[in-house]
Amino acid sequence: MRRSLKDYLVISAKGLAMGAADVVPGVSGGTIAFISGIYEELIDTINALDINFFKVWRNEGFIASWKKYNLSFITALFLGIAISILSLAKVIKWLLHHQPLFLWAFFFGLVLASILYIGKQITVWKPKVFIGIIIAAIISYFITIAEPLASPDSNWYLLFCGFIAIIAMILPGVSGAFILLILGAYQTFIDILNQFREGLTNMNFELLSQAIIKLMIIAAGAITGLKLFSKVLNWMFKHHKNTTLAILTGFMIGSLNKIWPWKKVLSWRTNSEGIDVPFIEKSIMPMQFEGDPKIIWVLLFVTLGFLLILILERLAVKKAD
Repeated sequence: MRRSLKDYLVISAKGLAMGAADVVPGVSGGTIAFISGIYEELIDTINALDINFFKVWRNEGFIASWKKYNLSFITALFLGIAISILSLAKVIKWLLHHQPLFLWAFFFGLVLASILYIGKQITVWKPKVFIGIIIAAIISYFITIAEPLASPDSNWYLLFCGFIAIIAMILPGVSGAFILLILGAYQTFIDILNQFREGLTNMNFELLSQAIIKLMIIAAGAITGLKLFSKVLNWMFKHHKNTTLAILTGFMIGSLNKIWPWKKVLSWRTNSEGIDVPFIEKSIMPMQFEGDPKIIWVLLFVTLGFLLILILERLAVKKAD
């Protein structure tokens, strides 16, 4: 497929939208790819990319290998994604520290609407579908209240998180940031992105190298997960679509506890920057919250998050028509 510079700029713009979605729990980069009409090409390109790239390079030259594996498309798209994620990371970090109630309320609305979005795609409500939702919801809930097995700053844990979170690129409706949130690594990932951006802008090579090492560890997990999950999930959707959707729906229902806006901190941990951040938290009622619970504002941001998913769903329906 021959594309002009304008076409690749449009692809990068779609990447910007995907990156913005990927950094927000509840909104899926896969959903944006689906809405913008590049989902199938993205999945096909990722599935086709393998070690044979170097064989074609050796036999036919780098340009031939680049074109065969559609790397201009993937480069333009991932450039947009990277720019968007790095730009939004600072905003998210500021909100996490200064307006956590509003941020979690917005995320809660996003995930609440995503539950309905995924659940509506279940076409046949058999007993195994209900069982799948219930079991997944229970497992997900217990994950949210369990004490993490490792520090989110641990290299092995970052590798694992990258491996799991990449599912968001494969499935519309599932957010990678949401998976990181459930695993307790969301804020750590935002901090790493900010560390990379600050190291790059201030030419602080020590800071930059630390961030690059961590990003490479996450990327290694993501690449491994991408190649393994893509085939498994494609098979599950083709042969057990309703059950798969049921499990995803239940998983998101159980995880609402994690993003409930009003929290009580039970224990703290010191992150890689030497700052004390919440380690284990408990969901509480607004009346039990220390300080102003800002109930009206929280409900407003929940509504805004909910409406955003509804708008994206409408766009997806129009695109399909």
